[in-house]
Amino acid sequence: MTVSWSAYRRARRRSRQAWALLVVLALSVLASGVWFFTAGQFAAAEPAVAGPSEAPVFDGTWMKPVVPVYPVPQGSARAALEGLAVTGRAPKDTYQREAFGQAWQDVDRNGCDTRNDILRRDLASVGFTEGSKCLVASGAIVEPYTGRAVEFRRGPESSKEIQIDHVVALGDAWQKGAQGLTPQQRQSLANDPLNLIAADGPANQQKSAGDAATWLPKNKNIRCHYVARQISVKASYGLWVTQPEKDAMKRVLDSCPDQPTITAR
Repeated sequence: MTVSWSAYRRARRRSRQAWALLVVLALSVLASGVWFFTAGQFAAAEPAVAGPSEAPVFDGTWMKPVVPVYPVPQGSARAALEGLAVTGRAPKDTYQREAFGQAWQDVDRNGCDTRNDILRRDLASVGFTEGSKCLVASGAIVEPYTGRAVEFRRGPESSKEIQIDHVVALGDAWQKGAQGLTPQQRQSLANDPLNLIAADGPANQQKSAGDAATWLPKNKNIRCHYVARQISVKASYGLWVTQPEKDAMKRVLDSCPDQPTITAR
């Protein structure tokens, strides 16, 4: 069979176009895979959730400040993030909760333990147990991590529905510099109002010792405040971040470049 020169050129051009299309499709699939295994797997799995854009920090009418190691840097959270050291995790096998002191002490010496201080700060319509000015018995909250409205009632089971989350988890802090703090400084970190938020119990359990690279609140409205709060805590206690954690924080702050740091004053 004889093939004309023009027919040969047309066939060759179609072949080049087909290969070019295949290359473009392959690159698209590769880019999608990279996105999914970094940020996309979280975004794709998350339904749109509306909720608060910030959480309470400090009420000076009855709380007293906990003194951190360093003052929180003033200015943007992005600038403060750039000031944090970036390195890998230290071993976790030596972590013990007791290294941060007994849970929920009255560190600020206001007469009430830290858990009840945070419940009183974060809940609305707070009721106390009879004869007490500290023990929170009831209240209401639009929970910041999930955006759902919750009625709190003190009890063996119902109290678990609202837990006190360490914004920078103590296990994470232990692997990123807290081992070098004094026992008193670690106790302050565990009880600092800046590092504490009343949160949905199951969400808190899901977070565990996760950092921003592995866990973010479903309520996207709170993420800028949440990440800025983590940065502020890490800066004020001399803790570091890993590179994946820093990258995740940057992605959140890209949507709010003017987000300031958070202070407990």
